[in-house]
Amino acid sequence: MFLPFILTSITIYLCALLAMAFFTLAERKALGYFQIRKGPNKVGLMGIPQPLADALKLFVKEQSKPSMANIIPFLIAPIMTLSLTLILWSIFPHLYPSMFMPLGILFFLSVSSLNVYTTLGAGWTSNSKYALLGAIRSVAQTISYEVSMIFIILPILIIFSSFDIFHINSQLNSWPLIMMSPLFLMWISSTLAETNRTPFDLPEGESELVSGFNIEYSSGSFALIFMAEYANILFMALLTSVLFLSTSSNLLLVTQTTMFAFLFIWTRASFPRIRYDQLMDLTWKMFLPCAILILLLVIPLVIF
Repeated sequence: MFLPFILTSITIYLCALLAMAFFTLAERKALGYFQIRKGPNKVGLMGIPQPLADALKLFVKEQSKPSMANIIPFLIAPIMTLSLTLILWSIFPHLYPSMFMPLGILFFLSVSSLNVYTTLGAGWTSNSKYALLGAIRSVAQTISYEVSMIFIILPILIIFSSFDIFHINSQLNSWPLIMMSPLFLMWISSTLAETNRTPFDLPEGESELVSGFNIEYSSGSFALIFMAEYANILFMALLTSVLFLSTSSNLLLVTQTTMFAFLFIWTRASFPRIRYDQLMDLTWKMFLPCAILILLLVIPLVIF
């Protein structure tokens, strides 16, 4: 009974990691052309094996550990970060899911909120003031944008009258995106902040924080944090496609997810990093009031 479940879960996780690896290649190639230069093109044919070469290089390097770090939690934090991200992929809506979860959206919100603890743990256990500063900034940003993200997603859930990601994805209409364009713009901005992407990459501001909470990580540990970040980007692109452009076609779902994932790259190439006070003002003074107002408008619309 559990064998098909285990095999399906392992297949989903491996495919997610493979997609993540080649998404990094797509980002480097796209940024290269955005900046009128070449991306990776030396490894193999047109640089296609570059992600595999990068993974091999990182995992065979020596694992350095700060002498003052709390070693066990220091090593566990990256593993937990990647594990939580892969757990989210269990609710991927396809024909043979690893689990049918009627409260899939609540599961997503619960698991994604746990990433705060892994980020704080990674910065605190490093016993470095730079890592701790980056962790505190990241935790403050993540918690702030999670609050507004919940209120952004609520009107869509009320419209579909379901927390089930499979039920939402089977609705053959795209009117939520057409009628909820303000919510869509706020959702995209919140996902950029949740995944620490430009222009909201304040926790990892290399020019200010020397890579933020993961400054003390190297080789395999750094690779795990890096993999978790990019796998999370792909999942957020998938969730955006399900919520705003629901479709019953798996091929169309993959196409839409690719389109939204490319939007993350396009945004990185186009916008500069904003100030931290602007980042917090955006969610507390703009996104949260607007999302609550839209929620108050949607509830009577659905009832009457």
